[in-house]
Amino acid sequence: MKRNYWRGKKKRGWSSHKNSYHPHGYRRPDRNNRTERLEQEEPQTAVNAGPSSSGSLTQNSVVQELPGFYYDSEKNRYFRLLPGHNNYNPLTKESIQYKTMECKRLRLLEEEEKQKKKTTRAGLNSSVLLQKRQLGLLSSTSYCRLVHELKVNCMQRRKIEIHSPDSSVAGTNNFKIIVADVACERIFTVNDVEHGGCKYGIINLRGLGKESLTVEMYDNLYFTNRKVNSVCWASLTHPDSHVLLCLMGIAETPGCASLLPASLFSSTNPGDRPGMLCSFKISTAWSCAWCLNPQADNCFSTGLTRRVLVTNVVTGHRQTFGTSSDVLAQQFARQTPVLYNGCRSGEVFSIDVRQRNQKGQSWKAIRLFHDSAVTSIRLLEAEHYLMAADMAGKIKLWDLRTVKCVKQYKGHHNEYAILPLHVNEEEGLLTAVGQDCYTRIWSLQDAHLLRTIPSPHPSSKDAIPSVVFSSRLGGSRGVPGLLMAVRQDLYHFSYN
Repeated sequence: MKRNYWRGKKKRGWSSHKNSYHPHGYRRPDRNNRTERLEQEEPQTAVNAGPSSSGSLTQNSVVQELPGFYYDSEKNRYFRLLPGHNNYNPLTKESIQYKTMECKRLRLLEEEEKQKKKTTRAGLNSSVLLQKRQLGLLSSTSYCRLVHELKVNCMQRRKIEIHSPDSSVAGTNNFKIIVADVACERIFTVNDVEHGGCKYGIINLRGLGKESLTVEMYDNLYFTNRKVNSVCWASLTHPDSHVLLCLMGIAETPGCASLLPASLFSSTNPGDRPGMLCSFKISTAWSCAWCLNPQADNCFSTGLTRRVLVTNVVTGHRQTFGTSSDVLAQQFARQTPVLYNGCRSGEVFSIDVRQRNQKGQSWKAIRLFHDSAVTSIRLLEAEHYLMAADMAGKIKLWDLRTVKCVKQYKGHHNEYAILPLHVNEEEGLLTAVGQDCYTRIWSLQDAHLLRTIPSPHPSSKDAIPSVVFSSRLGGSRGVPGLLMAVRQDLYHFSYN
């Protein structure tokens, strides 16, 4: 009886062996299987890629993505990921990406310190350039442009000492925005204050011409409990005589555009503050621009939610132009009183401010379109070309005569931030800081990426550098190079 009973069990799939199977074909869990299941429940479970897969990964350099796992190239293994909201989980996609970016940044910084910079163009060096120039193979413009390319690749980082009248607050607030005047003698700075709000003032750059690399903060610093959305220099009484600020409204306090004389920051006696000081109540402004054309004298514009507002500072007269999207970027042309606008919808259009308010969209002269929100626009000097950057990380050069994109500058990184472009036509360079906190410099002529500069501080959303590039930092006798403000520090990348 017993013998027949066990025979029947064996026929139906039962076995006394430890690796036996259930009647329905499932493997019977043993101690080894329980160990494997417990390991899979651990947050840092490692899955070997296997000898065959490791060979294929090495040869093809392609890693297959597995849902819930990430591949560590150093250990050649897959590791399990848990949801990012788990506070005890050491592995999330965000932490892995941050670790990878930080390793890359530290490696690039080490290369910068060891001066391993090489020219990005084969065969380009100073002796070859000089020889071609002497033989008449290069024009003066091309020679100067290529020399600037060489200098950009050899720039060295040095920290600047900021002298402030209030030493207790110097270097305690993070830089958010720096904007240089036309002569690059001064920069207007906006700093985030620790407990909310902003602090703003003016720094004199004339000390950059000295070996000590010191700059002077003007006597008066001003504080606001509102966010500064946009800043530009304004020429009301003389070039760069004022600063235009757009402040966001909070609670019951409405937003405003304030026009402040630059002398306000350097004068200690209230009675010695010449110039016009005025404020205009407006709703939240995303952008602002000052007009330098005499046909629209004393006018500035503000880009608002679904409309553009052009205001005359002296008369107070306003013109309103309705739009279908928020206006995030603006710039006036110099040769004509035309305002160019970049929208959240990706549209770029121009307005002739001499015309009166009109219904509909008939007042739009030139219309261009990006696939993502336009965050910055810059007109080139001849005003036949316009540079535009968007939230997809694309930088395009548009020919306004044919309304076509003629160049694209690749490598910029942006997903949702409003980041400016810096065009230096005299040097033939384009500079932009990405949301990944890298500063990139391109050749204007052929869109070639010349250099990628890592941030001196770890990358984060509140530590995106703000930069200024000029061949005359500090005035006509100033020094060439790049000025970078990040967190509480100011750096100068100087030419050799």
